[in-house]
Amino acid sequence: GANAAYKDGTYTGVGQGKAGPVKVQVTVKGGKVAAVKVLEQKETPMIFKGAESGVVPAIVKANGTKGVATVSGATLSSKGILAGADAALKQAK
Repeated sequence: GANAAYKDGTYTGVGQGKAGPVKVQVTVKGGKVAAVKVLEQKETPMIFKGAESGVVPAIVKANGTKGVATVSGATLSSKGILAGADAALKQAK
């Protein structure tokens, strides 16, 4: 494919959520996104939970942030996770 594989390792990036920074850790194994974990955030817990459960598996499945949709009702939290993951993956290039 056109997408070059990511370099294996664990990377951390920060995106902006509604209430503050969202710190995201991305683990790359075998050149692919293996895991995405939110380390720190200040969002409303219920809203963030919705964003996290929708966006995190989608990033792993999409092997990146491209084409991953934000969660309805949790757009800013979703964008914070996506931006954090994106920043982390930029280091894995």
